[in-house]
This record gives sequence, C-alpha cells and structure tokens, in this order.
Amino acid sequence: MKRVLFLALCFSLTASIAAAATIKIGLMCPLTGSWASEGQDMKQIVELLADEVNAKGGLLGKQVEIITEDDAGDPRTAALAAQRLATRDIIAVIGTYGSSITEASQNIYDEEEIIQIANGSTAIRLSEKGLDYFFRSCPRDDEQGKVAVKTLMTMGFKKVAILHDNTTYAKGLADEAKALLKKEPAEIVFYEALTAGERDYSAILTKMKASAPDAVLFTGYYPEAGLLLRQKMEMGWDVPFIGGDATNNPDLVKIAGKKAAEGFFFLSPPVPQDLDSAEAKAFLAAYTKKYNGVPGSVWAVLSGDGFNAIAAAIKATGSTDTKILAKYLHKELKDMPGLTGKLSFNEKGDRVGDLYRLYKVDGKGSFVLQP
Repeated sequence: MKRVLFLALCFSLTASIAAAATIKIGLMCPLTGSWASEGQDMKQIVELLADEVNAKGGLLGKQVEIITEDDAGDPRTAALAAQRLATRDIIAVIGTYGSSITEASQNIYDEEEIIQIANGSTAIRLSEKGLDYFFRSCPRDDEQGKVAVKTLMTMGFKKVAILHDNTTYAKGLADEAKALLKKEPAEIVFYEALTAGERDYSAILTKMKASAPDAVLFTGYYPEAGLLLRQKMEMGWDVPFIGGDATNNPDLVKIAGKKAAEGFFFLSPPVPQDLDSAEAKAFLAAYTKKYNGVPGSVWAVLSGDGFNAIAAAIKATGSTDTKILAKYLHKELKDMPGLTGKLSFNEKGDRVGDLYRLYKVDGKGSFVLQP
C-alpha cells in the first residue's frame, strides 16, 4: 500500500511539473457551423505562430501550448466552451469571431481573470462593460458605421435600405448606420431583420424592392449575404449591395456564384493579400508554405495579432500573472508591429486606429481594394 501511495504521489508530482512546464493559451473559435471556415483558419494561424515561438525557445523558457475549444458559432456552445477552457489553467484565450458568441463568454473569462482577445467581435457594447480582461484586435462597429455612411454618401445614394439579422454585431452596426444616416441628406426607406440560417429570402427581398432603395446596406454575415445576392439576381433586381465586414469571406462568392457576387461592395480591414508590412509578408509566406494557400479572410489573421500581443506582453513583463499582463496591454503596449498593422489598446481594451477599407467583388470573384 505504501508503495502504491508513493507511486501515485510521484505520478501526481510529475504531472504537475509537466503542466507547469508549458504556458497554456486557449483558442475559442467556430470549428463547426456556418462560420467553420473562419474557425479553421484561426486554428491554423494561432498554431503556426505558437510553433514559431516554440522553435525559438518558447516564452520565459517554456513551450506554449494551445488548447482549442469549438464554439460552433453558437452562444450556448460558447458559454460551455469558455467554462471548459477556464478549468485548463490557461492565462489567456484568443477569440472568438462573432460578437454574440464573444458576449456569451466574456464574463466567464473576466470572472476567472483570464485575458480574452477577440478577433472578429466588433459590437460596441462588448467593451462598454468595464471588464478588465477583455480586449479585441478588431475595430468597433461605431468606426465601421462612420465609414459605411461616408461610403454611401460618397457614392451618391439618397434612398437607403438597411437589413440586419438581429445578432449583436449586425443589429449594432445597423443601428449605428441608421443613426448616422439621419444626420445626412438621405432617406432610410427600409429597416428590417432577416432570420439567419434560412434558405429562402425571396419574401424579404420582394418587400425591400418595393421600397425602391438606391442601395442596400446589409450588416449581417457572409452566408446570408451570398444567398441574398444570388436570390436578388434570380428575381432580376439589380440594386447595389454594400456589406459590413462580416461579409468578408471567400465563401460569399461560393454561395452567391461569381455572376451574382460581381459588383458587391463591402467594408473591411484589408484582406490578407493586401497586408503589406514586413511582418505580414513573412507571416503569409510561412502560412502559404505550411497550408498551401493564404487565409480566407482578415478576421482569422486578427486572431494572430491577438496571439502576438499576449506573447509580447509575457516577454516584456517576464510574467504570466494575468493582472500584470492586462495592465501591460492596456497601458504599455504601444504600436506593436502586428500582422494587420500597428497594434495598441485603449483603456477599454479596444484596438486603437482605423483599419477599414472599401472592397468590390470583380467578375472573377476576387476582392479588389478600391481607391
């Protein structure tokens, strides 16, 4: 019996030492569901960057271990994923993509004093809650709303339809654009929501067409945008569509078809191919070598910025204490050379600086940066 207890103690000590020998960073992303392509890219990017760090000796002499949980693009699944990650001795979590998904998880991480750096969650209210451990490497919807309205006005559209999907992100952006448009010489002729995940949007397209808009601002996600573009072409309605940044995904063209997608405009931080910093070029070369292609959208690349930010904080402070790391990210990380540009955070954890650009889908299905 003594020998059994001794061996059990040795095993426990060995396991503890092994656990302490790594720095654990979580990744929460949609590996299944309608946003799975984003999640797969996020996983590949964060694992690639962690491998590069480990090849150079790791952080503080320890290897970085990435622990991944699938949030499936669903708030309830995300809450469960966050609870599981919170029990794994992680110091930080990268992700996630959707705002409503992040919202279901952010209080869990904050209560456990785990740093969260979201990469695609742009809803304004996420950073208005006074959470000490919440950050995001993406911009906020109020910045996007300003660019959206400026774009609509520059293009000369006077009668605008706004369509959203009632998610935290999409409705937030729609409301922001609506409020700003009311201050412009423009008329909002339609403002409604569709139900995400449906296969037929002909009814709401017909209703929207009857309002006779000059252009449609769609603030939802790329799966629904692709269907809307295809179905409006099938009904013979040739009205310009402008999407928010959640439509920036090559799957939009696959869903819509190249003909229906041609001429679609969207607002977004630069797509991966247009990232021109030395850091971005080196990253894209390494990613292409390993995965035989570039990431599908910039949102996954922004998860890489989140990983690099937490790695920089650990190196600079020489600590894995999350209170120390959060303070560093809020106050001392300034203009870090990120994959998507210089990275800093303000007191709310929001990214500082304007990233938005205007893109147009051409006849080949490519996303072309507009002057």
